[in-house]
Amino acid sequence: MNSYKNKIAITTGDTNGIGAEITIKALKELDLPADRVVIISNKRVLDFYGKLDKDYEIIDIPYSAKIEPGQVTAEAGEFSFQSLKTVCELRPKAIVTAPVAKNALHLAGHIYNGQTEVLQKFLSHNGQLAEMLFIARDFRVLLLTRHCALKDVTLTKDFVINKVLNLKEFFNKHFGIEKPSFALCGFNPHSGEDGILGQEEIEILNPAVDDLRKSGVSITNPLPADTLFVNAGKAFYQNKKCPYDCYIANYHDQGLIPIKTVAGDETVNMTIGLDIIRTSPGHGTAFDIAGKNIASEAGMISAIKAVLD
Repeated sequence: MNSYKNKIAITTGDTNGIGAEITIKALKELDLPADRVVIISNKRVLDFYGKLDKDYEIIDIPYSAKIEPGQVTAEAGEFSFQSLKTVCELRPKAIVTAPVAKNALHLAGHIYNGQTEVLQKFLSHNGQLAEMLFIARDFRVLLLTRHCALKDVTLTKDFVINKVLNLKEFFNKHFGIEKPSFALCGFNPHSGEDGILGQEEIEILNPAVDDLRKSGVSITNPLPADTLFVNAGKAFYQNKKCPYDCYIANYHDQGLIPIKTVAGDETVNMTIGLDIIRTSPGHGTAFDIAGKNIASEAGMISAIKAVLD
């Protein structure tokens, strides 16, 4: 029997970043029962950045290297990778990950563009694909493409259709929204201006929308992204319902600049599409303030609360 199936498993990320610090601070503030949480880390790393106030179970990942706040090292990258591999093996109820450094992972020989890809490697089966959904209350943004150079962003009609159908299924199952409303960002400025500024809307997005609607999906035509998020921001600030259940962005910055600007530390990165939901703060390792005990735990609290809910 899996003893972790009802637990939230937390990894503390890069040993030289703020992950251990914000994990300790967040757990102190949330005051969760000790038996609901398992921490995948290293006791020496945890003690370096603070002190847990409860007897949480700690699964120790070996780490004999020097702890060097703010430094990018292969040893820290290896620790990050082994922490992720271990948490996947536990098969917990949910996973919360503190930030890792992609360049540290690469130095350790693990060539991934982020934690999402590592989780997909170890958790995916039967063709499952991990997706990045960012949430802040009911302001939600799905990324069609993730961590890649802007020049490499490419879409196909089938690619878009599959991503949106998977998103709808997730909303049905996990948010209890039977017919979610989706707003689709245009790929080009002004959604291409009828092909003057690009053909992606005409050749890819509009045909995808037509087929999705035939499948019962409530989705807009591609809309200019520079104005699409305005009302979402107003609703968030006024604590009102967001106009759409989810906004679908074509690439990383198109979707993340709006939600992070509006929601800040409330923004949570949620990995969907796998059997286990994973959340993470919307920020990175913050090497510039690592080891100074000044990092805010707000993002980590939001990430933990998202799986508690």
